[in-house]
Amino acid sequence: MLLHLVAVSLLIPVLPGCAVVMAVKQPPKKDLSVLKPGTERDLVLAELGTPVSSEKIGNDKKDIYTFVQGYSKGVKASRAVFHGAADVFTLGLWEIAGTPLEGSFDGKKISERVIYDANDKVKESTTLSVTDP
Repeated sequence: MLLHLVAVSLLIPVLPGCAVVMAVKQPPKKDLSVLKPGTERDLVLAELGTPVSSEKIGNDKKDIYTFVQGYSKGVKASRAVFHGAADVFTLGLWEIAGTPLEGSFDGKKISERVIYDANDKVKESTTLSVTDP
């Protein structure tokens, strides 16, 4: 029994962190308000990145974006604090459940179609798909 306590106490500094690190490294939350009509294309590009496809349709332009919608900094920090506290209170045993649990939170993969007018401002946007990555 004493040997087990010693082994667990030696592992405590090593174990906490897997779920904590995973929580902190989750993808960031994208600001989807850039998809509102009238937003300049440059702002959409800055937030969502390079489109996977782009084409001209008359005077308009159509872009398709695919990205992972992640989590806000506050949510990621809260989850990391929870995992850290759970690690301490369970002497590291939380990692057995916490790591796979945190691994299931990868955000949602979203595909979005955005139509821009002749002035490169959002005319309309449509969500094409939302899936778990």
